[in-house]
Amino acid sequence: MITPVMPTYGRWDLAVEKGEGCYLTTTDGRKFLDFTSGIAVTSLGHCHPHVIEAVTKQAGALWHSSNLFRIPGQEKLAQRLVENSFADTVFFNNSGAEACELSLKVARKYQSTVGHPEKYRIIGCNGSFHGRSFATLAAAGAEAYLKGFGPVMDGFDHVAFNNLNEIRAAVTPETAGIIVEPVQGEGGVRAPSADYLQGLRALCDEFGLVLIYDEVQCGMGRSGKLFAHQWAGVEPDIMAVAKALGNGLPIGACLATEKAAVGMTAGSHGSTFGGNPMSVAAGNAVLDVMLAPGFFDKVNDNAKYLWSTLDGLVGQYPKLFDSVRGQGMLLGVKCVVTAGDVVAKARDKGLLVLTAGDNVLRILPPLVAGKAEIDEAVGILTQVASEWPAT
Repeated sequence: MITPVMPTYGRWDLAVEKGEGCYLTTTDGRKFLDFTSGIAVTSLGHCHPHVIEAVTKQAGALWHSSNLFRIPGQEKLAQRLVENSFADTVFFNNSGAEACELSLKVARKYQSTVGHPEKYRIIGCNGSFHGRSFATLAAAGAEAYLKGFGPVMDGFDHVAFNNLNEIRAAVTPETAGIIVEPVQGEGGVRAPSADYLQGLRALCDEFGLVLIYDEVQCGMGRSGKLFAHQWAGVEPDIMAVAKALGNGLPIGACLATEKAAVGMTAGSHGSTFGGNPMSVAAGNAVLDVMLAPGFFDKVNDNAKYLWSTLDGLVGQYPKLFDSVRGQGMLLGVKCVVTAGDVVAKARDKGLLVLTAGDNVLRILPPLVAGKAEIDEAVGILTQVASEWPAT
């Protein structure tokens, strides 16, 4: 018999009841160090006091009005994102998939508006993840997510990640743009070579293509800067963000240059809930914290410490772990043993971590995690490793 909640998740048998900072507590009173951050969402930790204050105040004033009206908090959040990014304009929606979906639409609409309606195809990368809608699934091209849902939506081509030669060879007269994660998350926590984004930007400029970044997971501070591509200094034309933007309240955003958004006029897109007063109150509160002086200095200091401690773990147990990868507080440990088994054993000892593609242990601490929490997490992983059955 099917359950009342559609059984689409392989859920852990943990019923979480409350959270505070870096910790979650279950209904039976167990406390867990949460280095999943709700899959890179609660980057300021659970129940951050400033976010609580902002959304509580907003809840007493107005929850929803629809986008038939001006929403002052939405205008404020858009202006702040513009001021702190490459973008000139922002559309708010409810999720990362929606933000990516709109990014694809904006790219196609741009090409049509400037006189190239024949340019509609988008090049994506193997190992990517852009969401669960038909278009975002097709953009990623992962068979595991596409199987059983009928014909794959047309308009997408796929190449190896971090391979400029392959992506150049894939460009045709029908290519409209390229979508890429500056750091792949689901695909195995993979950061590209230093010149990869520069090469993509040059390629797009050469062929008149639109460059789209999917920073749903790697953006909003996860890399140690507000946006991951800022480390390379290479700006896109369009960018999707979500996850940590609301620290748990559903909100996504599509950011674009004025040039790229030229076709996005009244009626070209819409969202009933997107950018509602509650979600943007959370978004503004998140930016209050992240844009405060010294915030990212502390994040980067702790990220380096996390990398070094994980590197030490790898060196101590080479039969279990191969290497550390990723950027900032989006880190992975390539495993020799099955990563899912490490996750299960760590969970039994009170640490919550994830897996990713390529048999990687994915570690996503809240950005507010300090050295004490990092020591606790790596200490648990060390205990797991020390008790691993001999092979």
